[in-house]
Amino acid sequence: MVESEVRRRRAVTLSCSLCRRRKIRCNRERPCSNCIRSRSGSCIYDNQNPNPNPLLPNLPRPQRSSNPSHRTQDEVSETANSDQVSATSRRSLPSLGATSSATTPSSSSHQPSSGEIDALKLKIQYLEDKLSESNLVSTPSQASTSNTNLTEVAKSRLGGTYYVHYDNALPGQPQSVARSLTHKTRLLGQSHWEVNGICLIRDIFEAIESAPREAWSGMEKCKLLAREIKLRRAPPWPIIPTSNLPSRDVCDKLIECYIQTTESITRILHIPTFKREYEALWVSESPSDIAFLTQLKLVLALGAVTYDANFSLRVSALHWVYEAQVWASDPFKLRVDIPSLQSDILLLLAQERLGISGHLDWISMGSLLRKAMYMGLHREPDRVLHSRTTYVSEMRRRLWNTILEINLQASLTSGGAPLIALGDFDTAPPGNFNDDQIMIEHVVPESPDTFTQMSIALALRTTFPQRLAVVEFLNGLTTNNSYDETLRLDTDLRTAYKDLYHHLRSLSNNLSPSSFELSAVDLLLHRYISALHIPFFGPSLTSSTYAFSRRIVLESSQKIWQAAHPPPSTSQPSPTTNNALPRLVTHSSGFYPTVTIHATFLISIELRTQLQEDTSLSPISLRPDLLSIIEESKRWALQVLESGEVNIKGYLLLHLVAAQIEALKRGQNKEEIAKALIETVENVVATCLPMLKEMLDVAPAQSAHLVDAGGSGQVPFSLDDWSFTQGDAEPMAWMFDGYDATFHQELSF
Repeated sequence: MVESEVRRRRAVTLSCSLCRRRKIRCNRERPCSNCIRSRSGSCIYDNQNPNPNPLLPNLPRPQRSSNPSHRTQDEVSETANSDQVSATSRRSLPSLGATSSATTPSSSSHQPSSGEIDALKLKIQYLEDKLSESNLVSTPSQASTSNTNLTEVAKSRLGGTYYVHYDNALPGQPQSVARSLTHKTRLLGQSHWEVNGICLIRDIFEAIESAPREAWSGMEKCKLLAREIKLRRAPPWPIIPTSNLPSRDVCDKLIECYIQTTESITRILHIPTFKREYEALWVSESPSDIAFLTQLKLVLALGAVTYDANFSLRVSALHWVYEAQVWASDPFKLRVDIPSLQSDILLLLAQERLGISGHLDWISMGSLLRKAMYMGLHREPDRVLHSRTTYVSEMRRRLWNTILEINLQASLTSGGAPLIALGDFDTAPPGNFNDDQIMIEHVVPESPDTFTQMSIALALRTTFPQRLAVVEFLNGLTTNNSYDETLRLDTDLRTAYKDLYHHLRSLSNNLSPSSFELSAVDLLLHRYISALHIPFFGPSLTSSTYAFSRRIVLESSQKIWQAAHPPPSTSQPSPTTNNALPRLVTHSSGFYPTVTIHATFLISIELRTQLQEDTSLSPISLRPDLLSIIEESKRWALQVLESGEVNIKGYLLLHLVAAQIEALKRGQNKEEIAKALIETVENVVATCLPMLKEMLDVAPAQSAHLVDAGGSGQVPFSLDDWSFTQGDAEPMAWMFDGYDATFHQELSF
């Protein structure tokens, strides 16, 4: 009995000497947190074992190189060895007790005591605890970053510095995929065209870096001229609202252009009500409501985009939108009603079409979405309205449906998350009514196969869940970004697109979808399809694993171009038919021209890759239809500049890729291709610089002529609803932006 008490050993001490002496909890690190805080200089463990794992020999520690790249490799190898040790220890845990007994020399005089077994179990528990702590630290990081651990830096004089963030190759994926991109202060998701586009033309950027100073000087002059033109076109802020309108005939045509394009896809206004107030504006002698006049000018600005072939009303449209911005930014008017929400939507679309928003539509869309939810539009009217009419209920459903659509489109274009899920609203889709029908109570909606003014919007709504899933997959923080998930989403989206196509073709009524409506829907759906596969387009050029995505991207890009630019034989002079979408693509900014130029760019990359892959001695035969798209896109890019656009980057990009294709077709080497690209930059500058100088000379005259643009279109006007304060017009008011707004309100009378 005494002998057993003598042989009994204490449990292994796992705390350091300092923590044991102070009787505080030790986190068992080397050094531990308590020793670090106490600055003791050493952290000593009394039972420190030079080889804590008796099953593994002592491994020599790799020496770290002074070279940063070598150091990274050594650290990775060291981490891998550590993981291997931990994994081996964990795999050996069930048999450790048996192994210890087997490897101990068999002797009748020495058997493993219970104390030794307890000590071994404590060591095992210690290793398991350390391993679990390591897993707990690393797992959230991996989940939150979606395995995005690789960053590539791309620099150029043309675009600046880009940081492309890649995913580690997942199981079944032979190559890393670009997940996002950081440029200046912006983080762009996968659906933004630059995320995958930058890597595809990196060789072009490298080639033109050696361009002579004259070429870069010309590019800088173009940039400065573009900036000056924008400043001259913009009115002084805040712009004073005026009653000037174009003539009645021009206004009628602009409204018709708006109805046939914007309103046919995204339902915002109740057309009979709008036209009734519009008629009263011309015949009434009483001052017009500034809220409606602002809404009317936004409609005119959107209609001006497709009014004529050269966008002659660009400067007038800019002034109308700036007036609406001043009206909407009045901090002393809380406008939370349906008319103001309609104007907010129109303003958001007009800013995008005219390039005023600075590509911040996704940010503005977030405010608009929350305003709509604050008004309860995300809830079914039957649940939130006590006294309701068919008109009120349907207008709320229509506006919520429109907000969902443009929010998703803004997310797709900007590379941002949609920030809304199907479970965040319960508002039903609008009814299949014409506008005049919802003025009647207890009216029954038309059958789904009957074409109405809501048919296009309702058809797009049927594909909303699939398109939302695509944008969330591309720009959200999902961890399941595998190629299998991409193929599943592709199947769902294609099925929804086919159902939509057959539905629109089967509509029966005296009316039918216009060519603009069909082409716009086709362009929109193919943009979502191509966006889903574009992240795998770059890897597909070197790996057959993603060959399906390569084919889909090429097909969708070709269909996008054909929708935006129908063959000349089918074009008609009326702006409400086939000319509407080409004019929208040519004259506007934002979604439509970006989608078109991106589609052309991807077709160019496909042709370039085919030439680079060719190893035969005979000339390669490229598809004539794809080559014709490249030539047509160059002419289209010139038309964009002729219509008043001042950004020449799209024009330059298309010419650079086309020049590279021509050089590869001629079999030129790398140095000759670089020389051809530099010549292309010089030619682009020679073409664009005179055009921009001419725009600069004309800009002041157009601004001065704007005052007389109304002619006989002046209407009675009142500023009763417009709030002016002395501080708003103060040139140095920006110096006091940090002051409390309440202080300014107390001084305003």
